Amino acid sequence: MQLISHFERSARLYPARTAFIQPDGSEISYAEALERIEAIAAFLAGSGLAPGATVAIYSPNDARGLLAMLAVVRAGHPWASLNARNTVDDNIAFATTADARALLFHSQFEDEAAQIVAACGGISLRFCLDGASALAPALDEAAAANTAPPPELCLDNARACTIFATGGTTGRSKGAVWTNQTWETLIANFWTSAARCDHPVHLCVAPMTHGAGALALMLLPRAPTNVVMTSADPGEILRAIERHRVTHMFLPPTVLYALLSSPELGRHDISSLEFFLISAAPVSPDRLREAVAAFGPVMHQAFGQAEAPFFLTYLSPADLQRGIDDPARAGLLQSCGKATMFADLAIMDDHGALLPPGEPGEIVARGNLVMAGYFRDPEGTAAVSAHGWHHTGDIGVRDEEGYFYIVDRKRDMIISGGFNVYSTEVEAAMLTHPAVLNCAVIGVPDPKWGEAVTAVVELKDGASAVPDELVAHCKKLLGGVKCPKTVDIWDALPRSPVGKVLKRAIRDRYWSGQDRAV
Repeated sequence: MQLISHFERSARLYPARTAFIQPDGSEISYAEALERIEAIAAFLAGSGLAPGATVAIYSPNDARGLLAMLAVVRAGHPWASLNARNTVDDNIAFATTADARALLFHSQFEDEAAQIVAACGGISLRFCLDGASALAPALDEAAAANTAPPPELCLDNARACTIFATGGTTGRSKGAVWTNQTWETLIANFWTSAARCDHPVHLCVAPMTHGAGALALMLLPRAPTNVVMTSADPGEILRAIERHRVTHMFLPPTVLYALLSSPELGRHDISSLEFFLISAAPVSPDRLREAVAAFGPVMHQAFGQAEAPFFLTYLSPADLQRGIDDPARAGLLQSCGKATMFADLAIMDDHGALLPPGEPGEIVARGNLVMAGYFRDPEGTAAVSAHGWHHTGDIGVRDEEGYFYIVDRKRDMIISGGFNVYSTEVEAAMLTHPAVLNCAVIGVPDPKWGEAVTAVVELKDGASAVPDELVAHCKKLLGGVKCPKTVDIWDALPRSPVGKVLKRAIRDRYWSGQDRAV
């Protein structure tokens, strides 16, 4: 079954049901949403785009962005989502990687869109999602003026639907290609893990270009109502759950922690919640206990990545409750769960041998949930697929019952608040400061962020700088997500005999005494 077919089926069964509630309170029914999707798809099909050309979508949390994604797929093209929280340089790089030939953008990002169009010479088609702008005409108006019908639906499970940004060790994103089969397997894994809900009400708080959008599409077989939010204010989240009787929600750990610390917690009726998914980074066991106490037996965890999304593993509310109730199984609170029904997972050593329970090694996966490959990168695809398995880059261990635990990370990458931060990129920015001789950037344990980006800096002889100055310098270059939360200035960084900075020695000073190294 094609990804778009799930939406079409829901629209046929529930045409009057509300598909989206926008931040301004306006509503879009399934019948209206399907009409928009088909109109945009018909327009794109006659626009002159080459078959299979990539369409980049640049939108904040807005139903029109998700409808555009579905319309692009309906027209037979893959979409590439640009991250609203990235720098424009990052989005230019990813649009280039994905070879974008069209750009559909929200007017909020008009200036950035102009830079992307200028830098990516191949973008021949551009439209604004929410009305005409100085850069481009309105997509809805262009679609309404078209009289041709939508193209015939291409029933091809191997056709690319999504080019999903995934970071490499250099800090620049590759494009993980998700086909219809990837989406179908993801949807199947979700519904075989989560309890059935006949009318999900999904609160879209996290970016719809990534986690919240993926959950919205996973819920499509049951015609969800998606309540769209533009900020992660804890009080607003709790009020929205009560007001709309929200059943499903995905949040990264940082927002969960903010909810648990909010004075609004306990003042609102949140009894409608059935599925509160936490993913994107490890969660403190103590905070998981607090979450179960605050929200009830509705907390779910999953592990995945852009190359093999979301539900490689699943940890249920019953698993969490067992970890809380049984001291002998308290370790379950640090598990990412068991392999899901349609995912094959194992632990592998550096030579390709599969390891028994209790032996640490790299978590590897295979099956239809794994991406089709990196977009136009056969060498990268081959490297990550050695020995016939997809290599996640995460070091883990499996216990005798089949639960997986992530204990370290092979790639030199930090997950802070659910976002990937690449140390080499932050180090390069820090080194542009005139007082900095050398630096090493690592993630250190943090109760809010999971890992806080921390720069350890060695200054040039005779130079002076203070930590706040260095943080501000990086923030100007990188934005708030990637810049260091803390800068520590050391007299000298530890080095190997050949002069290489020993990052592991630095990291060990901050992680000493921790149960895990991630």
